[in-house]
Amino acid sequence: MGDLFSAPIVELHARIDDKPPQVFRGRFAWTLDALLHAGAAGCTPISRPAPRWSHYVWRLRGDGVSIETIDERHAGPFAVQHARYVLRNRVQVLKSVRAGEARHAA
Repeated sequence: MGDLFSAPIVELHARIDDKPPQVFRGRFAWTLDALLHAGAAGCTPISRPAPRWSHYVWRLRGDGVSIETIDERHAGPFAVQHARYVLRNRVQVLKSVRAGEARHAA
């Protein structure tokens, strides 16, 4: 799993629960890695900024990834509601590729 200070994950090969292995690329790989890294605390667009979190989550759900959306309110001068996303599947990472690494290396 990635951390905040290393190159972002750009490709992730994973087994979701007992399903056949899948390959996630680009922001979808990054999002799944962020959710794995966050664990039960989940992620918000505030804690892990990205332009289209809701789209990435929607697409991952379409690929069979169970992600819970928890609506949270926050205070301050721009008080509104935001989403916290929490991964609910068991995910086994088989291979991850970071930006700058060869994607098809053996």
